[in-house]
Amino acid sequence: MSDASATPVLSCHRLSKLFSEVREPVTVLRDIDLEVAPGARIAVIGASGSGKSTLLHLLGGLDTPSSGEIRIGGHDMTRLSNAARGRLRNEKLGFIYQFHHLLPEFTTVQNVAMPLLIRRGPTGPALQTARELLERVGLGDRLEHKPTELSGGERQRAAVARALVTRPACILADEPTGNLDHRTAASVFDMMLELNESLDTSLVMVTHDRTLAQRMDQVWTLSDGRLAPAELSDLA
Repeated sequence: MSDASATPVLSCHRLSKLFSEVREPVTVLRDIDLEVAPGARIAVIGASGSGKSTLLHLLGGLDTPSSGEIRIGGHDMTRLSNAARGRLRNEKLGFIYQFHHLLPEFTTVQNVAMPLLIRRGPTGPALQTARELLERVGLGDRLEHKPTELSGGERQRAAVARALVTRPACILADEPTGNLDHRTAASVFDMMLELNESLDTSLVMVTHDRTLAQRMDQVWTLSDGRLAPAELSDLA
């Protein structure tokens, strides 16, 4: 459960994004304000093309805003160099996507350990941390399997473990169960919520699934470039 009085682990203020490379410039996001408290569970819903993924990419430092401020762990991401922004992402954030993006040439445990390995720390402890997390997500018997040897649900569980291996302050999830059947999606989502609580990691998820969104602490709707608290009718 989040503590609304605590310093946000992630926040943005008057965040806007304009795509000017196209023939007619398009403003996708307009003056977005959002605060993510420690341990918070936040869902963002909206129609396809409303800018949900763009918002997540901006919050994660994967893209730069046209204006506004994004703060992670007290640091203004918009004022950091690319290298410093990358280090902060690796330290503070984890990412889960609709498609797992596991590297096919590596084993499951190597894939999960990758965010630690790219820090160029000791390999042994990184792999051990990955093993322990894979045990927690029910993949203790799949450590040496390649991604092609895993089911869709197993690959997504491995992706969740990879996002959490650094013990990030916040997980950003973009339709994390959108590529799974209903039963597998529910199982993976249950696991995500359990880990969110036990590891005290915040979770910001964009989704089309209203049923999943209803299980979060806060639900926001993105429409016409603006973010607002969801109405009950939005979740019907």
